[in-house]
Amino acid sequence: MDHSSFFPDPNRKSAKRQIEREFGVPIPGEILPQNQWVQTALKDLPKNGPIDFPTVFQRPGQLVVDIGCGNGRYLLGSGYTRNHWNHIGFDVLPVVIRYATRRANQRGLSNIRFAVADGLKVVRQLLGSGTVDEVHIYHPQPYHDPRDAERRMVTPSFLASLHDCLKPGGLIFLQTDHPGYWKAMRETASHFFEFHERIGRWTDSPRGRTRREILSIKRGLPIFRGQGVRFDHLDSVAKEKLVRTLPCPLFGIHAESLRLDQEESFLDR
Repeated sequence: MDHSSFFPDPNRKSAKRQIEREFGVPIPGEILPQNQWVQTALKDLPKNGPIDFPTVFQRPGQLVVDIGCGNGRYLLGSGYTRNHWNHIGFDVLPVVIRYATRRANQRGLSNIRFAVADGLKVVRQLLGSGTVDEVHIYHPQPYHDPRDAERRMVTPSFLASLHDCLKPGGLIFLQTDHPGYWKAMRETASHFFEFHERIGRWTDSPRGRTRREILSIKRGLPIFRGQGVRFDHLDSVAKEKLVRTLPCPLFGIHAESLRLDQEESFLDR
């Protein structure tokens, strides 16, 4: 993606341009006049069955899903550069979804929706089989204490469900600043996807796709990034075997990542 297209043309004449920044990094887009705002909150999630995305967006289209989307920075940028794609972000924290919807609303991004939901519910209930083109998961909560290991999201069972949701050739993007979680995610993901670790920052947003990435870069933390293509040869029997045999993510506390988690929790209050 062309990073420059995330942001308005600086030569465009406008007396009312409003550009937001977060830790010195511009948030994609600009705040439009209020008569151009849209509504991007998806509040009425189906109780049984997946979301009907063509109805939600009032059009068909390729679908990008961000699980644990936080305040929506990545989807805002992607929504600008790929306005013919549909985008939806989920997070378990209502406060960050409020930030995300406000920003998308004010930027007139009708190709984006945000909803409050945890990752397991998303992949097991809300995304239909073979409906998703891309899934992005940036900095999932590691639950540093090993006693909370069962709360970690990116497990063999989760990735098997995610594999079901992706279309043939669908893509997954993973990122974290926790080395233990990364080792577990990378090794497990390689059984479901043709997965490759990325060296260096994302070219579309070298200063950070997410707030957490921006903070990690500023603290000098190593950031682990990767992406994979769905293995299309895996059937349900093979995936069930992987779920039974692959270990769940086990690792200990990483002090720097923990301190940043605590700082982010304060920011979200």
